[in-house]
Amino acid sequence: MHSSEMHPPARSVSVVIPVYNEEASLESLYIRLARVLGTLDQPAEIIFVDDGSRDRSLEILRRLQETDTRMRVIQLNRNFGQHAAVFAGLDHARGDVVVTLDADLQNPPEEIPRLLAKIDKGHDVVGGWRQTRRDPAIRRLLSWAANRVTSRVVGVCMRDYGCMLRAYRREVVETLRACREVSSFIPALANTFAASAVEIPVTHDRRSNGKSKYGLFRLFRLNFDLMTGFSLAPIQFVTLAGFGIALMSLGFAGFLVLRRILIGPEVEGVFTLFAILFFFVGIQILALGLIGEYIGRIYMEVRRRPRYIIRTIFEPPPAASSEQAAGISARDPSLRR
Repeated sequence: MHSSEMHPPARSVSVVIPVYNEEASLESLYIRLARVLGTLDQPAEIIFVDDGSRDRSLEILRRLQETDTRMRVIQLNRNFGQHAAVFAGLDHARGDVVVTLDADLQNPPEEIPRLLAKIDKGHDVVGGWRQTRRDPAIRRLLSWAANRVTSRVVGVCMRDYGCMLRAYRREVVETLRACREVSSFIPALANTFAASAVEIPVTHDRRSNGKSKYGLFRLFRLNFDLMTGFSLAPIQFVTLAGFGIALMSLGFAGFLVLRRILIGPEVEGVFTLFAILFFFVGIQILALGLIGEYIGRIYMEVRRRPRYIIRTIFEPPPAASSEQAAGISARDPSLRR
């Protein structure tokens, strides 16, 4: 059976957009997004998730909502991070397909119809691949490394796991919602559940306002989360490395004993011994850090704290609810957490 016969065409679309201090781009984003959704054959809704913004983002979103009955705004209690904000949107999305999009306009909303076209062909997950990245060289290098690591760990090779412009079928969204991990990288998690994932090249524009929320340290932290959150390979590698170093140490100790018998006491090799000692100490500290990382993740999970806390959900005007205006089949959103 062909993949397109396994899934009927999508009937409705939800667009989830996490927002954190993006007041300068929100109006342009909304205008362009509304224009794109107006060209679709299927009904749509827009869910903005304000992730504890400290600027005028929430004020602007509330003003825009007054003119669009398709739009809902979720205000989180504080800044919980991009993926937690996206999860809040997924928990309240009602569409048969959910599209995620950043608010900084680096990924144009005009690419959404191309994602939906791939979904209609039977794919469960469609990711955007930023073909011409408009980011600094060091950021592109770190992103390349993260994509290689993620592809190896997840087992689904993709060029760009960091692109937030992605589309997910309802079945994948429900599976994501059922995962209770506190720290979850959504693109990688979705690909572990998808029967058919595909990637298409998309445009990537320069950031015209503000600055990226992902600094070098945060990108490094993300890579570490990916390695420890989806695989035991790092700790297994350190175990093998420790075993190999132990064998090398025994061999080197035998060499020193034999050298002392044949040549006699020596002093000039003391700095070499210190260098070797420091190397072994470094390996031990690395191993201890990896063990601590895994234990820390276990500690975070057993506390069972919520990914996010919602302060307020701003619904469309009561005169015409988003379900009536957009024709989206009603689904009970999850309880506020």
